[in-house]
Amino acid sequence: MEVRNKRVVLTGAAGGMGQLLAKALHEKQAKLALIDANAEALESLAAQLPGAHAVAGNLSTAAGCREAADTCMAQLGGVDLLINLAGINSFAAYEDEDPDRLELMMRVNLLAPMWMTRAFLPSMQAQNSGRIVNVGSIFGSIGFAYFTAYSTTKFGLRGFSEALRRELADTKIKVTYIAPRAVKTPMNNDVIMQMGEATGMNMDAPETVVNKIIAAINNDRKDIYFGFPEALFVRINVMFPRLVDKALAAQNRIARKFAKQTTETGGER
Repeated sequence: MEVRNKRVVLTGAAGGMGQLLAKALHEKQAKLALIDANAEALESLAAQLPGAHAVAGNLSTAAGCREAADTCMAQLGGVDLLINLAGINSFAAYEDEDPDRLELMMRVNLLAPMWMTRAFLPSMQAQNSGRIVNVGSIFGSIGFAYFTAYSTTKFGLRGFSEALRRELADTKIKVTYIAPRAVKTPMNNDVIMQMGEATGMNMDAPETVVNKIIAAINNDRKDIYFGFPEALFVRINVMFPRLVDKALAAQNRIARKFAKQTTETGGER
């Protein structure tokens, strides 16, 4: 799908990667409705992108998603491309996870993309065209220790994308699942960055990931996994998960020392 002149809804637009993606879409002359819970940052971003609409919204509830979707529909007159980017993270030993944080991650990372898709799907079906892009993670194919809750939400998002794609196979509505490896954004705080350095974790610049997201949309990709050797590990994990267990064991022991320093981390992309 060429994004030029397409009506695009982007969630998580005021986050670190979200702002870069919004600007890249604007440069390609997409018609934008930008959603984020951070109204101040969102308004500041929209002011830099003439013609873009700022939609401050709470994506942690079904009602909030419905309200945001209705506003976008009114502003754009329809939607051609929905990009579900919004997400929050947590790096902690699971025994230390806050139950409220667990629920919030499930709502924002998994249920919000499902709710937003449900809100826009009838319009796409009426026009028999559209694309839904769900930005997941390599962590949605390989369960990483101390990112247990985050990995769980991304496994769910990958499953949702796969099932919905098959359901819509006889239509012109397409579903793309994008799985970056770790990205250098505010989502990953100082403790995570220190852990990543200690364990040799590979991390990409957000600009690199944004360019690949745009390329995946333009090239009508169904699934795309970023980064080597992580993308290879995804395939190995499917066939030989116990080998991955062994490969990650030493890294997990190092990671635990950092995970126990905090019970909650994270932010938006």
